[in-house]
Amino acid sequence: MVRWPGGRRDSGKGPEPPEAAVGNGHQPDPRDTLSAAVPGASGTGPTVINSGNATVTHGGFANTGIYSPTVHLPPEAMRPPAEVDAPAGLNNLPHQPGHFIGRSRDLDRLDTARNTPGTALVQVVHGLGGVGKSTLAAHWAATRPHGCTPVRWITADSPADVQQGLASLTTALQPALAKALPVKELAEWGLQWLASHNGWLLILDNVNDPTDIAHVIARAPGGRFLITSRLATAWSQATNVVRLDVLDEAESLALFSRITTAAGPRDLDGAAALCAVLGYLPLAIDQVAAYLAQNPLTTPRAYLDLFAQHPAAMFSQGGATTPTERTITRIWDITLDQITTRQPAAADLLRTLAWYAPENIPTTLLNLPDMDPATLNQAIGLLTAYNVITPDPATNTLSIHRLVQAVTRTPAPDNPHRTHTHIDYARTHATSNLANALPSTRGDPATWPTWRSLLPHIDALADRTETDTITTASLLSNAGCFLTNQGSPAPGIKRLQRALTALERLLGADHPSTLATRSNLALAYQEAGDLARAIPLSEEILADRLRVQGADHPDTLATRSNLALAYQEAGDPARAIPLHEQILADGLRVQGADHPDTLTSRNNLALAYQEAGDPARAIPLHEQILADRLRVLGDEHPHTLTTRSNLAGAYRDAGDLGRAIPLHEKILADRLRVLGADHPHTLRSRHNLAGTYREAGDLSRAIRLSEQNLTDQLRVLGADHPDTLTTRNNLALAYQEAGDPARAIPLHEQILADRLRVLGGDHPDTLTSRNNLAGVYWEAGDLSRAIPLYEQNLTDLLRVLGPDHPDTLTTMGVLAHWREEAGDHSGAATAWKKLLTARVRVLGPDHPDSVTAWDQLASSRAKAGDPEGAAAATAELAAGLMRLLGPDHPHTLSARGHLAYYQGMAGDADAAAIAITQLLEDCLRALGPDHPDTRAIRECAAYWQAIANEEAP
Repeated sequence: MVRWPGGRRDSGKGPEPPEAAVGNGHQPDPRDTLSAAVPGASGTGPTVINSGNATVTHGGFANTGIYSPTVHLPPEAMRPPAEVDAPAGLNNLPHQPGHFIGRSRDLDRLDTARNTPGTALVQVVHGLGGVGKSTLAAHWAATRPHGCTPVRWITADSPADVQQGLASLTTALQPALAKALPVKELAEWGLQWLASHNGWLLILDNVNDPTDIAHVIARAPGGRFLITSRLATAWSQATNVVRLDVLDEAESLALFSRITTAAGPRDLDGAAALCAVLGYLPLAIDQVAAYLAQNPLTTPRAYLDLFAQHPAAMFSQGGATTPTERTITRIWDITLDQITTRQPAAADLLRTLAWYAPENIPTTLLNLPDMDPATLNQAIGLLTAYNVITPDPATNTLSIHRLVQAVTRTPAPDNPHRTHTHIDYARTHATSNLANALPSTRGDPATWPTWRSLLPHIDALADRTETDTITTASLLSNAGCFLTNQGSPAPGIKRLQRALTALERLLGADHPSTLATRSNLALAYQEAGDLARAIPLSEEILADRLRVQGADHPDTLATRSNLALAYQEAGDPARAIPLHEQILADGLRVQGADHPDTLTSRNNLALAYQEAGDPARAIPLHEQILADRLRVLGDEHPHTLTTRSNLAGAYRDAGDLGRAIPLHEKILADRLRVLGADHPHTLRSRHNLAGTYREAGDLSRAIRLSEQNLTDQLRVLGADHPDTLTTRNNLALAYQEAGDPARAIPLHEQILADRLRVLGGDHPDTLTSRNNLAGVYWEAGDLSRAIPLYEQNLTDLLRVLGPDHPDTLTTMGVLAHWREEAGDHSGAATAWKKLLTARVRVLGPDHPDSVTAWDQLASSRAKAGDPEGAAAATAELAAGLMRLLGPDHPHTLSARGHLAYYQGMAGDADAAAIAITQLLEDCLRALGPDHPDTRAIRECAAYWQAIANEEAP
């Protein structure tokens, strides 16, 4: 080691006498040989002459070896480092970024760092390659009031570079020493200068190994170190550590725009999307913006297409002045080289991670063949140390920059770490990891968080996979089913369609997996309200299953059941009910009365009767199913609870709230106890009970329960789940019925907007929301918004569901009613006649809705001045009530009274007198002489008999 006379400045020690080094007889390295005399040197200074054991006088130094040239050094070159002051102009920042954007928080953190007295102030900026560490360091050193001088920049990515940087400091301070000393001694001189001076700033850029600079920091406590590195760890001794992240969206766009438009205005369409694809990484934005700046005919939108089609080429291209070593590809290939050298398994893991979504990657997806837990932990640690991944212990996940992923999964034949074999291997294992991580069931709420955490990674893998495998198709099919079950059929359909295409290619159309995926796709269409595609597809699947699997195969029976439910959804009981009945008969024959599928078939048939307005068949069947499930499954089985809920619903639909409310209350209590408060079935029970309270007119309990349920559904299911949207809809209806339009209208408007966004404009639930909003506008007296909205909805219902669907018929009835309310009795009569015709055709003449339509038609005709038409309609009404309710029911007797009245108003007093007299006899018999209706009929009979007598000749 060379010892410099005078030691360190302010050390408190006196100068040491010069020493002569003793030669050791070795042959010097050619780099250490002095080869020429110093230009301009005179004989008055110290001299190094010829060969042998060299000595230096006048406080100089000695080097050992054989030297042929003579170097003459001026006296000032022989001053010890401690006595050499830094001249002006010694700063050597490599560049000052001309397009620096943002980073104020990071700059402030560098500004405010303080060191412990007697120790060096060591600051570290670490982050992903290309995140802008060097740019930040240069900008801070050049523009912030740190008070340090000189400012020296050393590229520190290897020991040799650190040594060369210190040697360059020496030659900047003492140029004459450049030819007098080898690099090693120059570096030592520079280090001694740092050790003996204060107030300097040394930037050690791109440190790959902290041990390369440890000796510099240890020996030079009087200045300030600013270190940049890809490494996140090993900086425990630093004064402060700044982790540099990517730019935010606004900063990225500002940087991109500034570079791209430097020569003038440009078309920046797609710039925001391009910055997002680049992951807001400064190096990538700089590189791409420079490319676009020199290619004025290429827009950001066009670049996105190039990037998607030719990623490898675009990763390596920048502007004309972009150094090759500063491209995305080169920066990260260096990192991948270093990682592979240290641990090949870490490189395998990185390539696997490249196929997932960049954020929230669960640790369950990190498995690789033959990688034990210790090796996996070591690999995670190494990738973390290089800032390639960012673990989040709180969520047990990690993240990775999207461009690191893009480069890592892009084959590069000239790169030994990114061959096609490497890439294919990683994709295969990423696919297997996802398949192995899927829960075994989709219906258990406990598994939903896992499903939701895996969906982004399934999508990312699918987006990056050109040719699907059976495993990829299975992932997509499962994801599609889960999304459909969660009330998001549109994205579910997209995944199921792709899965079906792959399975038909790989397994054939008749393979069970292919048939199952087609069935799931049909169900997804049905959930989306797209019955025009659901029904034909279900019919095709049924034909194929009959041909391939036979009529009695469980899958065939399930497909027939799905088709019947689709008919039911379409409002076609004429096809739904016979098919349900056939399915039940087949299930009884093939599987037996107590088989779960048979019980489900019986349940579906009861619901079909219920929806068809046939409580006489629905309720006994529900009661029978409940008895069977209690016997077979027990009181607390979820299917038993579901059956009890369906029975309560049937009581409610039949108007028997006295039995419906207690049963709903019991079901809710049972589900709270058995399933827990957050189970979807429990939430649905609370919803059903609130709805039954509302029908009973108990709005205070209905609103309170609905508000509680909505809070829980938002937390458990999310704002966009169909059950959540339904609860919000019913809560708005309760506000409406409570006479609170200030809360009802905004909530109806919000629900419609959300259903349009989530389900689309043609979904039945969306059409229902539009109807409800029109209704609340009407009740608020805002006819200018109500009627057009209803008319638009009727047009959509006719187009989407057809003229015979129950929802279409309901909307027709509401429009007819509103015409009546608006005073358009003639138009109302026409609308009621059209609705009546449809209801009789679809539901039959004795359905309650058909009978109601006769009543409304008669009333409208009477108000329109058409008593003859009113009489004809009332005659049909009376006949229907006679068949439906019997001759002595109050509604039947009332209709006969109206018939007599309309006959008389039409000018046929004789017919009116005869009809009312007969009606009086029936009222006396059925109701008794003192009933109010009997007394009213007696007065009417006297009136019409008097009119008839006056008109008699």
